[in-house]
This record gives sequence, structure tokens and C-alpha cells, in this order.
Amino acid sequence: MSSLHDLLHLGAVYPRARWQGRRQVLAEFSEGMARTLSLDPRRVHEAVLERERLGSTGVGEGVAIPHARLDGLDRPVGGFARLIEPADFDAIDQRRCDLVFMLLTPSEAGADHLRALARVSRLFRQEAIRSALRKAQTAEDVLNVLVARQADDAA
Repeated sequence: MSSLHDLLHLGAVYPRARWQGRRQVLAEFSEGMARTLSLDPRRVHEAVLERERLGSTGVGEGVAIPHARLDGLDRPVGGFARLIEPADFDAIDQRRCDLVFMLLTPSEAGADHLRALARVSRLFRQEAIRSALRKAQTAEDVLNVLVARQADDAA
């Protein structure tokens, strides 16, 4: 995976999601990711919930990065949602999350999974990126934020 832009699946970008609460966010997001990737929604949801039970995926600053490993994928893939109503992901800073990036990777992708997770985490640590994503109104706006970030990284 060369960039986060390459990781993001445009069919799973929800710039104004009206999901409420962590349970609904994970259920709806899992369903959307499964649909765009032609996977079984129940299997995706169960894998994400299983990881969530191990510990919070709320990383602070209003960001959550739920993730799971699944059979049936050939590369890491992600989706993004900006929640209209922030949800409680038991984040380390106790802040409710409005920026959610769901990452799914192949079951056997140990190192690739960690690299993808690190890349997403690094991006969301940047205040300018979080701010721009909070203003994004369309999937294209989200992609433009990430493409601009990729261009800045290359410069």
C-alpha cells in the first residue's frame, strides 16, 4: 500500500453519517464495507466486534479506528465516516468520536495490517487533517483532503 488514498475505498466513504452510538456505527459501517467489498456483512461485523472487545479503538482527538482481519481480502482496505452525532468509543482521552476510519485487512496480513494501521493513525494525529475532514461534505471532499496530504508528504 503506497498511500492512504490507495487504501480508501470510495464506496465506503460516509462524510455525513447519521449513525448514533458505537453499536450502530459499527453495524452500519460493517454493512457498508461488506457491500462494497462483496463480503458477508455478518462476518465483517463479527470480526470488527471481536477486535473491539479486546480494547477501545478510540485513539483520541475524536478519532476511532475500528479494524479487523478477514478472509476474502487480497489487500488492506479502509472506509471513512464523519458522524453527525459523535459516538462513545471509550477513547483514551474520553472524547466522543466523530471521525471513524474502518480498516479491514487479509487474515494473513500481519505486517501489512500493522503498517496500514500505523499510516492511518499517523494521518489522524494531524490537527489540520482532522479539521479538514470535519468540514468535508462529500466523498470527493474527503478524497481531496487525503490527496492533498499525500502530495504534501511527497514534497
